[in-house]
Amino acid sequence: MRSRRLDYSESTRSALVDSAVELFTKRGYAGTSLDEVAKRARVTKGALYHHFSGKQALFEAAFEQVESLVYDRLQKIMTGDGEPWERAMGGLQAFIRSCLDPSYQRIAIHEGPVVMGWERWREAEEQSSFGLVRSGLQLLVDAGEVEPVPVDLTARLLFGALSSAATEIAGAADPKKVGAEIEDVIMRMLFRLRRPAGDQERPAAG
Repeated sequence: MRSRRLDYSESTRSALVDSAVELFTKRGYAGTSLDEVAKRARVTKGALYHHFSGKQALFEAAFEQVESLVYDRLQKIMTGDGEPWERAMGGLQAFIRSCLDPSYQRIAIHEGPVVMGWERWREAEEQSSFGLVRSGLQLLVDAGEVEPVPVDLTARLLFGALSSAATEIAGAADPKKVGAEIEDVIMRMLFRLRRPAGDQERPAAG
C-alpha cells in the first residue's frame, strides 16, 4: 500500500508545478519568485526546496509538464483510429492548435531556450516532439502513403519546419492567422510527398 507520506509528497510536487506553470505563463521566468510559487501552491518554501533545487529546476519541471500534455495529445491522435494520412494530418493540426496555447507559447517556446540554454532546450524538444514526427513519417512510408524518402533526414527537416512554425506563431501579432497560414503551407509540402491515389496500395520496399 502507498504511504500517506508518499501521497502527500506527490501532491505537494504536483501543486508546485501547477503553480509554476500558471505563474511562468502570466509573468515569465524573470517576473516569478519562488515565494509566489510556494504561496500559490499553499506550501512552505522549505517544501519547495525539498522537491526542487532552485528556480531553474522548477522551470524545467513546468516545461516538462507543458510538453507532456502536448505530446500525449498528439500521440493519442497519431496512434488512434483512422487511415495513416488522416492521423498524420490530425496530428499536424493538433500541434498548430497547441502552439496557440498561452502556456506552451510562453514556457516551451519563448522562455525555454533562454532559461534552459539552447542545447538543453533543443535536446528536450527532440526527446518529445521529434520522436512523434519520425514515427508519423515512418508510418506514412510503410503504409505507402508517401513516396519513399530517407526517414531520418526528412523527419529532421520537417521537425525543423514545425519548430520554426511554433516560434512564428508564438511571436505573431495574430497567432491564429499565422497558425492557419503555416498549417496550409506545411500541408501543401506534405501533399507533394504523397503518392498518387492509384499507387498508395504499394508500400515502399524496406
